[in-house]
Amino acid sequence: MKQMSMFTGQCILGAIALVVGLCACSGTRSGSTLNSTSTNQARLSPAGAKPSWAPDITNNMQVVVEKLQSYGAPPIETLTPQEARKQPTPTKAVMDVMKANDIAMPAPMVDKSDRTISVNGANLPIRVYTPKNGNTANPMIVYYHGGGWVIANLDTYDPSAQALAEKTGSVVVSVHYRQGPEHKFPTAHNDAFAAYQWVHDNAASLKGNPDRIAVAGESAGGNLACNVSIMARDKGIKMPVAQLLVYPVANNDMNNESYTRYANAKPLNKPMMEWFAKHYLNGMQEAADPRISLVKANLQGLPPTIVITAQIDPLHDEGKMLMQRLKDAGVTTDYEDFKGVTHEFFGMAAVLPQAAEAQREATEFLMKRLK
Repeated sequence: MKQMSMFTGQCILGAIALVVGLCACSGTRSGSTLNSTSTNQARLSPAGAKPSWAPDITNNMQVVVEKLQSYGAPPIETLTPQEARKQPTPTKAVMDVMKANDIAMPAPMVDKSDRTISVNGANLPIRVYTPKNGNTANPMIVYYHGGGWVIANLDTYDPSAQALAEKTGSVVVSVHYRQGPEHKFPTAHNDAFAAYQWVHDNAASLKGNPDRIAVAGESAGGNLACNVSIMARDKGIKMPVAQLLVYPVANNDMNNESYTRYANAKPLNKPMMEWFAKHYLNGMQEAADPRISLVKANLQGLPPTIVITAQIDPLHDEGKMLMQRLKDAGVTTDYEDFKGVTHEFFGMAAVLPQAAEAQREATEFLMKRLK
């Protein structure tokens, strides 16, 4: 496929998050390396054989994928964006797996409130997660959900944002940006930065500390989080103190090894990538823009970063490449790669030991910088 038609940034269907611990370490993770506190999840049994695109997928991960496929939803890339936004998400699959296996949802440890903010010429929905600690100057995290800049919303990624708030003791502001094709590139990117500025300027009213704000995001949201840091640096605005980038969209090369190996993976595959690009970008030449292809951006001077990737994911290699580019640019960077799991695994801590471990790693990294 030619460079013009390569677009690796689509973060898809609902990043799933079902609370439980967050994290801190560096290196490749697999089920056998997790500590005892991360293995409390039920041992689930898949209904079928391992899929051809993931012979080494873990049993629990396979059960979630099987549940998602059981809904019989048409492939995202065959739908209109409006139709795609109504399809079952990985979040629903995890919740149904929990119900089927009598896995209880932990009681929330934060207060949640929805509101709308007027920024960048638009009214953007946000959801604020506030720790029940009585503090008036908590650290803060601005969180950006995934969905390829086309699908998903605050509800889809609610558990991920809630987990970050609970585990770090931070006020988390989850931002819903305008999406394509109704709002083409770079609308979502500009909305993300405007929302970050709003949070900084209004931190006190949110019981937060404007000097202790991190950014975080999954997939397309991970791309947005990194862009917010870059824009803050370039515009002379106070930068975030840290970034959490979970399988971020970071390159436009769809011929790399992970794209080839996991072209038919679930819940994210190569045809979906092209579909997201078609609906968000004004033309495929924009896939090479450094705001989409972060590995081509100037990354010098960015805040300490943790990059988390999943083995069974077309975006795996570009996440790893971004980590190396950040290190080459002198940015303090941690990297965690988790074996046997797919794109969207991070929020599945209620059923995946790897997700619980990934969340612990992220938490520990962020808390060191949010003190």
